[in-house]
Amino acid sequence: MHIPLDQASTLGAVVRATRKTQKIRQDDAAGSIGVSENFLGKIERGAERVQWGKLFQVLQGLGVRVMLDVPDDVAERLDAEMARRGRA
Repeated sequence: MHIPLDQASTLGAVVRATRKTQKIRQDDAAGSIGVSENFLGKIERGAERVQWGKLFQVLQGLGVRVMLDVPDDVAERLDAEMARRGRA
């Protein structure tokens, strides 16, 4: 399913629904992912300011993949830049 991501609260709702679908308590999920329960709660509430690294750690820990749909010209430029940096 594709969900338009236009604000932090949308991502928070996805994280909460994913965790609850997996029948994992918030404290257990936080512990197994390696973040604090407070941090996970901030994400689920849609806090505007969170640490990017930890956010992606939570998403990965819950099995949520993030994909960006960018215009073709942006994708071409990004591919060229990544190739120059040896990341392609």
